[in-house]
Amino acid sequence: MDEYGTRSYGTSGQDNRPLFGETSARDRIINFVFGVFTAVFLIVTVISAIVFPQLPPKPLNIFFVFCILLSCVSIGVLIWWYRQGDLEPKFRNLIYYNLVSISLLCICANLYFHDVGK
Repeated sequence: MDEYGTRSYGTSGQDNRPLFGETSARDRIINFVFGVFTAVFLIVTVISAIVFPQLPPKPLNIFFVFCILLSCVSIGVLIWWYRQGDLEPKFRNLIYYNLVSISLLCICANLYFHDVGK
């Protein structure tokens, strides 16, 4: 390792590249879209659990949102590790899958909170 903290990794020159390469603009847009949709569903679900159908909120609604938020913590850790370069790119699909699952859980929770289908 030289004075600037770069390594040669057995090549003839220094290698300053990230472990898995640069992310493309397309990947950043996809990440942003998945993140925004999931965040909007999550915020709407938390507000719906607290405000609807009446105040004070039902304990079951709060518990439902609490469980969804707990599963979001594990996805947040995966995203953190991925952005740090600790996870291989193949885990990106797992992160997308989990974000879609959380969004579907939020939709189910909102349908339950608003008594849709009764």
